[in-house]
This record gives sequence, C-alpha cells and structure tokens, in this order.
Amino acid sequence: MGLDQYALITTETIDHEVDFKIPENACEIHYWRKHPNLHGWMQDLYYDKGGTKEFNCTPVVLNGDDLDRLEAAIKANELPDTCGFFFGTTVGDEKEDDLKFIEKARQAIADGYTVLYDSWW
Repeated sequence: MGLDQYALITTETIDHEVDFKIPENACEIHYWRKHPNLHGWMQDLYYDKGGTKEFNCTPVVLNGDDLDRLEAAIKANELPDTCGFFFGTTVGDEKEDDLKFIEKARQAIADGYTVLYDSWW
C-alpha cells in the first residue's frame, strides 16, 4: 500500500475541473510513487478549484496556468511538506522527474488533450 500518483490525458471534454469521473479513454503519461509533497500541492489545487471531497481517487484537471504555478513551486523548492499514513517521504531528488512531467503535460495540452492528476492511497 502507498501513495500512487498518475498524470493522465484524454480527448474527452471535461465540464468540471474537479469531482468528475475519469473518462474511459484516459491514458497515463506519468507516474509517481510516494511523492507526498507533489500530492499536497495537487490537493491544494483541488480545493482551490472548488473540490469538496477527500482528496483520494479524486482527479483534478491541470491547465497551462496550473503547470506554470507548479513549475515555479518545484524550481523554488516550495512544494508543501505533506504527510499521510501511506504517503512515504519526498526525498528531494524528484525535481528533474517533475519537470519532465510538466514538459509532457504542456505538449499534451498543445496537442489538444486534457491533462488530469489522480491518486490513490
């Protein structure tokens, strides 16, 4: 058991940025295992966008502005310290991988896809 995190893309139009069902045609473009500080950032984004549920198996849409903010937080080492029973620990060597995700996500948006973050713990 533990924190599994996914970035997905879909061609489906999603009407709400939070609290929606993941489309069946969604495909994984990135995966993280036990990166709680990234998860904490995504959780804050989820609630900022109006989410009301427990942030577990609850996807959130990532747009270009979200990716810009995330990139700035990663580069400034400002992802929030986050902990949870099954979360593990962010160790500090995730930056390069996180920035690769942002690059892939930006390209997916440019190609007409919707980018989602989802997690399960």
